Amino acid sequence: MSQLLFYLDHHSPASLQQQLREQIARAILDGHLPLDRALPSSRGLARELRIARNTVMLVYEQLLDDGYLIAKRRSGYYVNPEILAGRASRPQRLNDIDAERLPWEALLTMYPSRQRTICKPGDWPSYDYPFLYGQIDPALFPTQHWRECSRDSMSVPAIRSWAVDHLNNDDPLLIEQIHTRLLPRRGVFVSKDEILVTVGAQQALWITGMLLLKAGRRFAMENPGYVDMYNIASMFTNDILLMPVDDQGMRLEPSIEGCDLLYVTPSHQSPTTVTMPLARRRQLLDMAELGNFLIIEDDYESETNYLDNPTPALKSLDKHNRVIYVGSLSKTLAPGLRLGYMVGPPALIREARALRRLMLRHPPTNNQRAVALFLERGYHDALLRQMHRTYHRRWQHMHDALAEHLPNARIPSIYGGSCFWIQGPLGLDCGLLSDLAKEQGILIERGDIHFFDQPSTEYFRLGFSAIAESRIAPGIERLAKLLPAAIRP
Repeated sequence: MSQLLFYLDHHSPASLQQQLREQIARAILDGHLPLDRALPSSRGLARELRIARNTVMLVYEQLLDDGYLIAKRRSGYYVNPEILAGRASRPQRLNDIDAERLPWEALLTMYPSRQRTICKPGDWPSYDYPFLYGQIDPALFPTQHWRECSRDSMSVPAIRSWAVDHLNNDDPLLIEQIHTRLLPRRGVFVSKDEILVTVGAQQALWITGMLLLKAGRRFAMENPGYVDMYNIASMFTNDILLMPVDDQGMRLEPSIEGCDLLYVTPSHQSPTTVTMPLARRRQLLDMAELGNFLIIEDDYESETNYLDNPTPALKSLDKHNRVIYVGSLSKTLAPGLRLGYMVGPPALIREARALRRLMLRHPPTNNQRAVALFLERGYHDALLRQMHRTYHRRWQHMHDALAEHLPNARIPSIYGGSCFWIQGPLGLDCGLLSDLAKEQGILIERGDIHFFDQPSTEYFRLGFSAIAESRIAPGIERLAKLLPAAIRP
């Protein structure tokens, strides 16, 4: 055992002690260390790896406590044979068996991988002009406050609270914070038994679709709209009614009254970001009552409104319990946190809770507690104020840059959100423009994926949540120069 086996990276965020422990444990479990030979002495291994002897001693003691090693008097540390006991040996593949030749086309009942969906490059921070939607600027993340809440969620009393099996229950502190802090901001006042925590808004949408949709039931949604909602609905029904979108959001046509469930993003329509006015919201609720259908309100980006008097949530106007409200912390705290919530009548939430239990019981309670502390201490409110100021400035920068460099593009009249929905000139190929832009260090999002009947290639989306203000105007200017090359005859 030498440097060839154990290599420590001094630039890694993991400590040297963590790296060494992990590598020795992996070598033991993979069967690379013989049982009859002692591990190197702490002094010898420390000298070989050029680290402190105390680091090696601590690693050996940890592995001894965890059962990976045994200590033999005057002989040293050896691999504990019991750590390998009960591990199944790797079977040899028979020549006449090939798992890939099984009839998967007949065995599978659905093919989610074949659906068109949004893809974002994982290395987006390396691009000079990342006009991506849905990503956060690391400089805005409240690192110190989040570390504090994460640390306190790991206290002994907190661990005793969340480490037990909660079956299908949520952290009561988080439910309290959603009940008293998040929902009242949107004018929504409900009882606690009408709230369910989910793994992001996406799980809330899936649960609702699974409970309320089936073959023969009609589902209505915006077009262009949120592609993942379309994909979810298509798993349960083929009867999907596509509603056109104008500068006031979903157009309410008479055909809407024939649906069973409707999905809408009234705060900032996805993807156009336009806001549904109060009068149309009330009309939608009246049509739901007359047509006897339910509404999923995805309160998408409600926090980023640059007017003094934001429009109240559809749920706050609902007098007949027809609105199922879906919220998320992805756009404010972090998309990777995957924490959302849904609000609905107790009968629906009861079944949603039972269904969630069959899927994953409940979202990780340690994350729930950390978020609950973050909300309780007012850190989320402070973050919203900071984001509002920053996004408003970026929104203005992008508005001015688009007016200067893309004066002929059509942009809906908006006053919020974190992106711009742009209709380019006739003949624009957004896919080609995206490829050309990527070669120049610019990331944009093509808009054709948001159309579900006749995809239009003239639209694209520019987000500003993850790009510095100083890069907005130069990026738009560079993008505008690429536009002529992406127009097909």
